[in-house]
Amino acid sequence: MNPLDPSSVSEQRASPAKYKAELRKAVRRNAHESEANFLNITAMLDIMTIILVFLLKSLGESSAAVPQNDDLRLPKSVIRSQPSEEGVLVTVSKSQILVGDNKVLNLPGRESLTQTGVGAQEKRSGPNDLYIVKLGNALQAARKVDRRVREAKGLDPSSSEAMIVADGTTPYRLLIEVLFTLGQSEFGKYHLMVMQGKEIPQ
Repeated sequence: MNPLDPSSVSEQRASPAKYKAELRKAVRRNAHESEANFLNITAMLDIMTIILVFLLKSLGESSAAVPQNDDLRLPKSVIRSQPSEEGVLVTVSKSQILVGDNKVLNLPGRESLTQTGVGAQEKRSGPNDLYIVKLGNALQAARKVDRRVREAKGLDPSSSEAMIVADGTTPYRLLIEVLFTLGQSEFGKYHLMVMQGKEIPQ
């Protein structure tokens, strides 16, 4: 490069200005890239929370999670099908009825349960009625929640399912009253939880 050449002198003078212009372009480009790389994770956290709730609900309603004690022993069956993962949990032990984790009512003695079920004071219209008022109230509240869950999952919201966890010695009369009350509360399908037993030899 000839130091006496006018063109080389103008290039030397222009280079700081060109450098500043390129620097400004780089700064603007990096600013746009940082904005594009910024991720708002609020919506993602909401989705993960919903998924976690459904997973915990399914885990809590599985047959393996049902506690076995003197008040509740599941009947045994040779059935091989997998337990349902959908439905409102209704527990019928020797001493009480629960919907989910909430106790609905205490049960009278076995002799009374065999004759008149839960008792006339818990029915709509006397001892021969099959509808259990307190159980019906709890099921209607559970039905409202389950309807919204089924709509969110894209399932038919016109009726709900129930998973019945009943003691193996539950009187037939009491079981019929529970099933009748479920039907009156828009529950159209029932799953009876059992323990898998040995197959009956041919």
